[in-house]
Amino acid sequence: MVESHFEKATFAGGCFWCMVKPFDTYDGIESVVSGYTGGHVENPTYQEVCRETTGHVEAVQITFDPAIISYDELLEIYWQQIDPTDGGGQFADRGESYRPVIFYHSEEQRLKALASKEQLEKSHLFNHPIRVDILPAKHFYRAEEYHQDYYKKQPEHYQRYRTGSGRARFIETHWNKK
Repeated sequence: MVESHFEKATFAGGCFWCMVKPFDTYDGIESVVSGYTGGHVENPTYQEVCRETTGHVEAVQITFDPAIISYDELLEIYWQQIDPTDGGGQFADRGESYRPVIFYHSEEQRLKALASKEQLEKSHLFNHPIRVDILPAKHFYRAEEYHQDYYKKQPEHYQRYRTGSGRARFIETHWNKK
């Protein structure tokens, strides 16, 4: 029997509620946790992050088995959940705490993230530059429990939010034709 070696991947793509479900359905994903990262305040609360004073973004941290699902595959999933041309937030969510960021945990992840961003730029799928930062991972703070697995706990509200924010239509229009 081969021993599993889990790795972490951390992605910010607007509201973290909408970033959990897309990753949660794949084999090789051990967990997807909603939280805050990238800032300077220890143990931030949702309210503090929303006030834009902590430097943190809403993000998901994924624990995955690279023998089953690769980091490259996770990057592909990530890109298809966001508007990569919008660095000022995502969809209805505006501001620094909703900006898209790939946080890398190793030099290998950094290089893969840069290559995938460059590949997306060269694809000309979008008419505007790709505005997703690629930054070193910082301490990740788990969000409050009511934010965890929100799509399972509040499926009707989650779906209304995903649709009402414009995310569902953007993904359908831009990514499903890929």
